[in-house]
Amino acid sequence: MNATSSGPLLQLLSNGLQLWIRSQCDDVGELKLTLQGSALQLLRGKLDGVSLTARKVSFQKLPLLRAELKTGALRAHINPSHPGQPIQLSHPFNIDGEVVLSGTDLNRAFASDRWRWLGDLLSEQLIGLTPLRALSIDDDLLELQAAVIATQDPVRARFGLQASEGTIEITHLETGKSFLLPMDPGIHIQHAHLKAGQLILQGKAIVSP
Repeated sequence: MNATSSGPLLQLLSNGLQLWIRSQCDDVGELKLTLQGSALQLLRGKLDGVSLTARKVSFQKLPLLRAELKTGALRAHINPSHPGQPIQLSHPFNIDGEVVLSGTDLNRAFASDRWRWLGDLLSEQLIGLTPLRALSIDDDLLELQAAVIATQDPVRARFGLQASEGTIEITHLETGKSFLLPMDPGIHIQHAHLKAGQLILQGKAIVSP
């Protein structure tokens, strides 16, 4: 159901959800929402769900090229007297979908203060050296470069990647050594692969408003 053509109440909810989503992100380039439900349901504080497509999103300083997500049923209350917060989500809800990250953006993120610890952890666990100098995705392979004090040339190693145990498993192509990324317990990665220089993740999560 398109909120624009389904009455002012659902349009208010759509606007409120966009405000809430943008408030949860560092930056959102493009955002499209589709609501599933009716104004009558909303008056009862319920909605069947929301489909979301977003591009060029920064979430917790992690840049996403694209995100396509669907929520489960929502419990929402309208607050028309609060323009800055026209809706209130009152219960946790489920989401599932796909996010895409580029190798270039990941490399930049792992060089930032927010995510440098994770890049160094990968380098330490998979190469045995820190700090991580660079990360790149070559088609369907991940390459890590670690600095070596004794030489100008970094150590390079290539890895495969897949989903395992609800997170991402990275495996050294030569040694077979693997490492499971630490993952938020509310997030469950179901599929993960590399393609054309991008990391593509599919999974589900529980969101607490």
